[in-house]
Amino acid sequence: MKVVIAIDSFKGSLTSLEAGKAIEQGIKRVYLQSEVLIKPLADGGEGTVETLVEGMKGRIRSLKAMGPLGNMIECSYGIIDAKNTAVIEIAKIAGLTLIAKEQRNPLNTTTYGIGQIIIDAINQGCRHFIIGIGGSATNDGGVGMLQALGFEMLDKNGNQVELGAKGLKKLKKIDDNGVLPIIKECEFMIACDVTNPLCGPFGASAVYGLQKGADQEMIKEMDMWLNNYAVLSKQKFIAADACFPGSGAAGGLGFAFLTYLNAKLESGIDLILREIKLEEEIKDADLVITGEGRLDFQTAMGKAPAGVAKLAKKYQLPVIAFSGAVAKGAEKCNDLGIDAYFPILRDVITLSEAMDQQTASENMINAVEQVFRLWQICEKSR
Repeated sequence: MKVVIAIDSFKGSLTSLEAGKAIEQGIKRVYLQSEVLIKPLADGGEGTVETLVEGMKGRIRSLKAMGPLGNMIECSYGIIDAKNTAVIEIAKIAGLTLIAKEQRNPLNTTTYGIGQIIIDAINQGCRHFIIGIGGSATNDGGVGMLQALGFEMLDKNGNQVELGAKGLKKLKKIDDNGVLPIIKECEFMIACDVTNPLCGPFGASAVYGLQKGADQEMIKEMDMWLNNYAVLSKQKFIAADACFPGSGAAGGLGFAFLTYLNAKLESGIDLILREIKLEEEIKDADLVITGEGRLDFQTAMGKAPAGVAKLAKKYQLPVIAFSGAVAKGAEKCNDLGIDAYFPILRDVITLSEAMDQQTASENMINAVEQVFRLWQICEKSR
């Protein structure tokens, strides 16, 4: 029997790989000779770097880069040398959680550090980029990142505009003569699960400005500045499309990637599933196992386990999910291809006790063993 495991991390408890290994132990208690394959799983959000690096034998590179407030901070990203691939999470460089609530102001926050990380990855030999775009503190349209990559974003006097969204106010000209030529050799795949345009009532400023520290007046101004930025970009790059779904992601960073770096935006889970080549492995599998820390109605709204189930059903494979907890709405997962799901908790314990790594691992092993004992009985009765 071949079982493919693609399970998301149990945040704060088990990594994707740890959860997968625990499931493997549970299976082997019943099917000692079974073939079990563990594939790392993430959805492009928090934990994507660690998951892919751990599961694909990559490495973490740490360095200092400009943080969202313009000061140098410790940053990290993943490198998978075998694929010349860099894995980057925007939230680790220009993320909202990096700033104290009282300091949040999108007029000042910048994406410059993202460009610095990209350049460092290029110097490390990377030409393929997987970038999770969620959780940003910025609304600068990605202009800071572009400046770091050599694009000149100029005011009326020919000087680089200030960092942060306030710089867009004075933007008059865009020049790409100073861009590193090697950028054209790079492929950027952006994990993006929002469809907001750059501007307007559903744009970057209107929808996400408040949570980044903007007031209503700032939101109106930033929307106008982003619109002007889009017009200037269109003059330079005829394919620029401020209405393209996802252009407004991460304060307009999606627009910068699409327009200036010829990137592709797609669902985070679809991108990751392709990168880990899950489909190639499940074609001849007998069973697929997935799951995450908490199964609920949100799981059915395009999160990692739902993506795995959808792919498995392409080959009419049975899918079982395990989770730390099951909450209201989890039954919707059955409609998306998860045939059965099981919480792994065995006792009434505190949350901190349940999330203890050893406890969670043992609970997983024991729960999986019992499910596969039932599976074995069903097989024998056929």
